[in-house]
Amino acid sequence: MSELKAATEKEVQFRVVVNGDGQYSIWPSDRETPSGWSDAGVSGGREVCLEKIVGLWTDMRPVSVRSE
Repeated sequence: MSELKAATEKEVQFRVVVNGDGQYSIWPSDRETPSGWSDAGVSGGREVCLEKIVGLWTDMRPVSVRSE
């Protein structure tokens, strides 16, 4: 990876978003939250957000399947 690309990736800020099925993702902080998703209250660098998702999303099944 080039130094420029690595520096640029480190500067990008993300936030954790969650949908109605309890599925998590990261989304660039400077973009509007996509339809069907809401802010989960966590933001930071890519790795910080992904680590938080690992702790939050412990059951990969959609909520609709878990409640059956």
